[in-house]
Amino acid sequence: MGFFMPKGIIFLADGMADLPLEELGGKTPLEAADTPAMDAIAAGGASGTFLTLPEGLPTSSDVANMSVLGFYPERNYPGRGPIEAVSQGIPLETDDIAWRCNLVTISPDGILLDFSAGHIDNGTSARLVADLQQEFGSSKVSFHPGVSYRNLLVLHGSEFSDKIEYFKPDSSQGIHIDELRLSPRTGDAKAAHTVKFLEDLFARTARFLDSHPLNRGKAAPASHIWPWSPGRKPSLLPFSERYSGRTGAVISAVDVIKGLAKCAGMDVIEVPGATGFIDTNYAGKVKAALNALKTHDFVYLHVEAIDECSHMGDLSLKMRAIADFDSKIVAPVMKALENEPVIFAVLPDHPVPIKLRQHTTTPVPVAVCGPGINPDGIRRFTESEALKGSLGLMKGDQLMRMVMSLK
Repeated sequence: MGFFMPKGIIFLADGMADLPLEELGGKTPLEAADTPAMDAIAAGGASGTFLTLPEGLPTSSDVANMSVLGFYPERNYPGRGPIEAVSQGIPLETDDIAWRCNLVTISPDGILLDFSAGHIDNGTSARLVADLQQEFGSSKVSFHPGVSYRNLLVLHGSEFSDKIEYFKPDSSQGIHIDELRLSPRTGDAKAAHTVKFLEDLFARTARFLDSHPLNRGKAAPASHIWPWSPGRKPSLLPFSERYSGRTGAVISAVDVIKGLAKCAGMDVIEVPGATGFIDTNYAGKVKAALNALKTHDFVYLHVEAIDECSHMGDLSLKMRAIADFDSKIVAPVMKALENEPVIFAVLPDHPVPIKLRQHTTTPVPVAVCGPGINPDGIRRFTESEALKGSLGLMKGDQLMRMVMSLK
């Protein structure tokens, strides 16, 4: 490709970090998986850990990926709903409050069984959301389809508040919904009104979805909506201003990552067949990354599948997703760029221990190699080996500035 200045790429394996498992002989899934390409980054460079989920913020992927990209969520986090609204090109007025709105499965006796309604397919999800909009959409509320279960709800008008406590559905499976109710974060009357409005909408949409023909005979029907992580129109310092005029591109299947990119003025590279699951178009993502590096200084290559398998609690599927990430993403990109001055970094955005099926705040392993990175003798990319690396515990924009060759 003929690069003259070092360029950078981050391989982001969503939810990959884990805990040692008895069934793996005391190893984590990452330690037990076959990952020669990620190990090569560790062996050729330096390792450490990265704090992606600062204290006091939601333990969610939007916060974690903001951290990895050096955008300091402790100062700039707007909520997941508005980030995804930006990704979808949904215009938000000053008084609008955007909520992430999962389609979920709740049992007849009120247990949240599945945060994804059985990883509902895009076509079915889009039809359900369109029908919800037709039935319940108004000057006060609108429904917007996303990818699979990941949809949006927007409240319109000054009568509503975003100061609402909520529960992440992927962290709440197996719990009765009476323990997961929305509540006002403040004593403000608008917050109480917003909770009442959404609880009423929750009940009315549940009756509608229960009788919907697309839910008939489903093992995991889309029985309810689940609004969470509200916020207003976001504003981030543009990536090029943040990083000394450098340009960046993002490749991801999911709206929250694409939304972060758009909020920061980064280019979003769409890949046909990118699904956010194990059937994603790996080869398409590799091709897109290599093309993007021709015209950009930095590429953020995000893969969601490992996170989804972790939330499902499916160990064999998580192991497969980790191996696929290594062999189908990291290896071919590094092979294509082996003679170019490129800095490679690999890390998860947060752990999702398979036994817990939810995010934890433990710092994640990271490895970086390329021009200017001194090898530290670590040979494998794993949670335990990263703790021994020369990079130590990284925070803020330290990783990004290293990958971008900035002091």
